[in-house]
Parts: sequence; C-alpha cells; structure tokens
Amino acid sequence: MKELPNPTFALSPLSLPRGLLHRAPSNSTLDFAARPAQRGLQVTWAQHQDEVREAQKLRFDVFGTEMGARLSGKVPGHDIDLFDDYCEHLLVRDGASGLVIGTYRVLTPAQAKRVGSTYSDTEFDLTRLRGMRNRMVELGRSCVHADYRQGAVIMALWGALFEFMERNQLDTMIGCASIPMLHNGVVSGDVAASIWHQLRHTHLADIQHHVRPRLPLPVDELDHTLAIEPPALIKGYLRLGAKVLGAPAWDPDFNTADLPMMMRVADLPPRYRKHFSMGAA
Repeated sequence: MKELPNPTFALSPLSLPRGLLHRAPSNSTLDFAARPAQRGLQVTWAQHQDEVREAQKLRFDVFGTEMGARLSGKVPGHDIDLFDDYCEHLLVRDGASGLVIGTYRVLTPAQAKRVGSTYSDTEFDLTRLRGMRNRMVELGRSCVHADYRQGAVIMALWGALFEFMERNQLDTMIGCASIPMLHNGVVSGDVAASIWHQLRHTHLADIQHHVRPRLPLPVDELDHTLAIEPPALIKGYLRLGAKVLGAPAWDPDFNTADLPMMMRVADLPPRYRKHFSMGAA
C-alpha cells in the first residue's frame, strides 16, 4: 500500500496553528451503525492509494458504465483526473462486506492553490467567489452504488463532510451538481433548462455570488416548461440550504448539464444540524 502524502499543507491562513488537516484519526472509523437509518455503514477518509482506487472504481462504474460518461485515465476501469492527487477522498463502506458504496472527494483551499484551480473553475468563471476561497472547499465526484440509493449512504457522507468543515473551521462548500442530458431515451437539454427555470426563481444565490458558465447550456433555446423535479442529489442539497450560483454549463464528457451550487455551514437548517450533531455555527 502506498501511503498518501496528505496531510501536508495548511488549509488556509485561518486554519489551526499547525496547519494540520483534521480528519478523523487514522486509526479510527466513523461508524454510523448506531443510527437506525444508517445501520452497518462505516465512514472513513482514504489513507492509502489503494483506498483511493476503490473510490475511483466506484466512480467509473457509476459515471462510465451506468451513465455513459467518456472517461479516460491511466488505470482501466477507474475514473481518474488530475485533481484526485490533491483531494481528500471520503468513503462509505458496507460494514458487512467492506465494499466501498459511496464517495466524495474534497479539495481544500490550500490544495486548490497548489493545483492552481478547482474543478469548478474549469466549468465556470468563479471570479465573484474570490473573497471566499480561503474558507471554501470544493466537493466533487459524489456517487453511490446502485444497490444502496435509499438515502442512508448520502446522509452518512453529509454527516462526515459537515464534521470535516466544523473541525477545520471552514464555512463554504461549492461544486457542480449534474443533471443527465438523457431523458426518456432522448439526449436533450430540455430537462436541465426546465430545472434551471424552476430553481432560478426559488433557490438562486445573491447576485454577488453569481458565476458564469464557460460552455453554457443554451437554456434560452430549449424547452423549459417540463414539469420535472431536480435529481435527488440536488433536492438534497437544497434541503441543506444550498443555493444555485447561476445557469448550467454543458459537460460534453459526462453528457450532463452542471449547475454551480454553494452550501454554507451557517445555512444548515436546525433539524440537520441536530442530526449531524453539530454545534452552533
């Protein structure tokens, strides 16, 4: 097993004095078995390269095999890109089998500086967020195994993410939330245009946080009248207090429309704060 180099870099000028990345201790597991809705799930941060490979394999299975994304990487059957080596990788395992069934990757402020950008920067002009970057992490590559999509896995992931934010004195999460372009067997942007039309009236962030897509989905030329709900993950983000930062970008490799979204710890509703056992923000 190859030991990962992290933690090595300070999170931000406002992080803890030693600049250490405060994940769960390396010799412990965040076991969510005590919560009835999450029985048997174990949440850990990847400590070795082979654990990252497990997350990358799950990502390939979900994004490549299941959703038809065009993925290229140095290891066949794995979704790998240049940001992976700079990210923390959060894993949820089935407690009985040990199989990785859910994952997120987290790019911290210092590591974003080191790699030169976030993944979101490749899809959007984030100029208006420049004042937030020292306390902002990027979430990405969220996925859950097809056999475990009943809600418990994503709640376990979110609980660990908010603990991570609180532990490291960080307050903002951003990321690209994907809307599949395939609908009823037809590739179309109408679904994404319709969801954007809904959310711009109900969950749009303040103008000072708006961002612009580098490859915009032509929403004004598409049918935005479809009565369709956002994907489950986006609905979950909205329940956590997330805001949409602007119109969607088109990601041709993943064949999705990506909505830029932001969650702030201070906006987490009280019932979720209690569920995740967080103190006052």
